[in-house]
Amino acid sequence: MGTLKHVFLDLDGTLTDPAPGIVASYQHAIEQLGLTGWDAQSLRRFIGPPLREAFARILKIEEPARIEQAVALYREYFAVSGLLQNGVIEGIPTALAELVDRGYMLHVATSKPKPFADRIVAGFDLAKHLRGVYGAGMGGGRSDKAELLAHALSQVEAHPAEAVMVGDRKHDIRGARARGMASVGVLWGYGELQELAAERPNRIVIDVVDLPDVISELDASLQ
Repeated sequence: MGTLKHVFLDLDGTLTDPAPGIVASYQHAIEQLGLTGWDAQSLRRFIGPPLREAFARILKIEEPARIEQAVALYREYFAVSGLLQNGVIEGIPTALAELVDRGYMLHVATSKPKPFADRIVAGFDLAKHLRGVYGAGMGGGRSDKAELLAHALSQVEAHPAEAVMVGDRKHDIRGARARGMASVGVLWGYGELQELAAERPNRIVIDVVDLPDVISELDASLQ
């Protein structure tokens, strides 16, 4: 190990594939609101961004009360059924174990509310690899990745230079940059190469199996 000590990992699209549960939760909310024109494929692009940001785009409004209604309907389904309509991405447990073996401290940093994130990492036996789980509040606080990472860094008492953010969407890379952290974009999730490359992460990884080596190589380059 060199400069890096802490690896913060996004959850949706980085550690797990949550598409069935998230899409079904969006569909439930949209049906209850009487909206049309949204199929499962079109809703997949909203996997990753904060929920209120996603509904502002879906509803094409910025009216807080209407957005909160949509969020409540989404969670009505997600909290009961959607949460575990999910699966661990192939190779992730091995990659996490390898990073721990190399001496890195792993943490989840997700815009998903922390109570949901806690249930997911426990339910899929990922918690054993992690030092902590940092997520948004149920009311939307810390759903912005930069704000979330500032909180997480303070909790682990780490300098930004000691940490790297790993994620599949532009929000992960932007949040890391805002905090002065290194970042790694991954291509097995829901962000395409063009989206990630435009944000200029320190590294981009194609395959899960390569993640430990990419982190170690990045670590060596930062010394």
